[in-house]
Amino acid sequence: MGGTQMDANDDIRKREHLGSRLGFILLSAGCAIGLGNVWRFPYITGQNGGATFVLVYLVFLVMFGVPIMSMEFAVGRASQRSAARSFQVLAPAGTRWGAFGWFAMAGNCLLMMFYTTISGWMLAYLVKTARGDFVGATPGEIDAAFGALTGDGVQCVCWMLVVCAIGFSICRCGLQQGVERVAKVLMVALLLVMVALAVRSVTLPGAGAGLRFYLMPSLDGIRERGLWSVVYDAMGQAFFTLSLGIGSMAIFGSYLKKDRSLFGESVSITVLDTFVAIVSGLIIFPACFAYDTAPGAGPGLIFLTLPNIFAGMPGGRLWGTLFFVFMFFAAISTVIAVFENIVAFGMDLAGWGRKASVAAGMVAVPLLSLPCALGFNLWSGVQPMGAGSTILDLEDFVVSNNLLPLGSLVYLLFCLHGKGWGWGNFLAEVDAGRGLRFPARLLPYYKYVLPLLILAVFVFGYVERLAG
Repeated sequence: MGGTQMDANDDIRKREHLGSRLGFILLSAGCAIGLGNVWRFPYITGQNGGATFVLVYLVFLVMFGVPIMSMEFAVGRASQRSAARSFQVLAPAGTRWGAFGWFAMAGNCLLMMFYTTISGWMLAYLVKTARGDFVGATPGEIDAAFGALTGDGVQCVCWMLVVCAIGFSICRCGLQQGVERVAKVLMVALLLVMVALAVRSVTLPGAGAGLRFYLMPSLDGIRERGLWSVVYDAMGQAFFTLSLGIGSMAIFGSYLKKDRSLFGESVSITVLDTFVAIVSGLIIFPACFAYDTAPGAGPGLIFLTLPNIFAGMPGGRLWGTLFFVFMFFAAISTVIAVFENIVAFGMDLAGWGRKASVAAGMVAVPLLSLPCALGFNLWSGVQPMGAGSTILDLEDFVVSNNLLPLGSLVYLLFCLHGKGWGWGNFLAEVDAGRGLRFPARLLPYYKYVLPLLILAVFVFGYVERLAG
């Protein structure tokens, strides 16, 4: 054990804790449930041919998601620290595992550098739809509306600032009275709105074709894109949807008591996250087929394709407003959860109180988010990944294709090997409490197969980028 383990044990009495198991599950699920589920999952599924991709994705979610999430939670709970210091607390004396804290901090901040801007777009579209901006609009006018939003630097920055103000204001209210309480309300409301939207979508005339595309496997996607591309996208989505590898989940483990096993909680959170992703598809694909719209429309599916569908749908203003309520709730739940990580970094590293750390975050995060918010307008000439690319593309690539898989590999190695925290220490922590036990008999898979799969995600990201 590291030389600072005693400090961690002493701090357990002072560490804030969540008020309930439900709060932990909903807050952790809120971190996982976000744009990866409700924006990225539907369009990637559409591009990869529907149901076959969904099956491959579910396999990798079990193979990657549950074990690595369990490891993040275990490191957080055992150290009673955020990712900024958790490795330093648990690692053997004289090792350099503690340097990972800077990697994790960079990952959380980079994620918010573009996530706040996209969340601002979601909020802007919620307001636009609610006030009827798209009622009677032509497809050309709807397309132009998104260009007008992203092309206006003042609008992009203002909506981003509103998102930051909402998120940090909630964090300032405290763990139980702010973050946990709001997460419960958001997640329950999100699930209720989702169910209503899914019922409406699957009952549209012509929705059956969308359900067949989404739920009945075929080889069309594999024939069109190639087997490895489908597999790679499924592996990458498994990382992105759960925000694994940058310690975003570890913080909630540090707020959790030892009365429940962490593997069982990871399974519950993954099931809830998957439910939201699957139902998102039930909302989007039947509507696309009912209105003869391509399901593989790409990232513009949410801001360009669906507003056209709602504009032509009876009661479309109401259903469109509910849809963007759902989208914004999903986005802001992740923002709040990752902001809590950023606040905890200041508390763990600098010894600040919650309010001081929130104040520092409220200055730092908006400043760091400016390049993305201005990357579609004032700084649109900055094309860091080739002609037509944006600053958002670079930030997303660094996080999704680099930090998430590499960080997941670090957590895996840290929990497996004696030069890190070690397999025995990990098992003792992950199995503490009531609930499902971690499948220790699969150790050869975790040790020899899973690292290679993670490296494949990382390497192929560059191969695909260079080929493109």
